[in-house]
Amino acid sequence: MQEEEKHIQEDLIPEDLAREPRKEWRLRINYQLITRNLPFLLFLAVIALVYIANSHLAEKKVRRINKLSREIKELKWEYLSVKSELMFRSKLSEVSKAVEQLGLKELSTPPQRIEVKTKTEE
Repeated sequence: MQEEEKHIQEDLIPEDLAREPRKEWRLRINYQLITRNLPFLLFLAVIALVYIANSHLAEKKVRRINKLSREIKELKWEYLSVKSELMFRSKLSEVSKAVEQLGLKELSTPPQRIEVKTKTEE
C-alpha cells in the first residue's frame, strides 16, 4: 500500500518540479552575470536618482511660483487700495478739511498774475 502511494505521488509530481528549484536559480543568477551587468545596474540607479531629484526640483519651483503669484495678488490689492485712498485725500474738499486745522482757508478770489518787465521790453 505504501508503494502504491509513493507511485501515485511520483506520478502527480512532474519531473521538472521534482528537481530542486535552487539549482535553476543558481544557473540563472551567478557571479559572472552580476559583474557583467553591474555597470548597467549602476547606470539605472543613477538615472533613478536623477529622476527623483528632478521631480523634487520641479515641485519646489511650482511651490515658489504659487507663492510669488499670491504675493503679486496681495501687492496689487494693496496698490489699488493706496491709490484709491490717495485719490480720495487729494480731493479739494478733503484738502481744505486737512489744512483748516492749520488756519488756512480756501481763496474766495482768483489768484492774480504778477508779470515782471525786463529792460528790453521797455
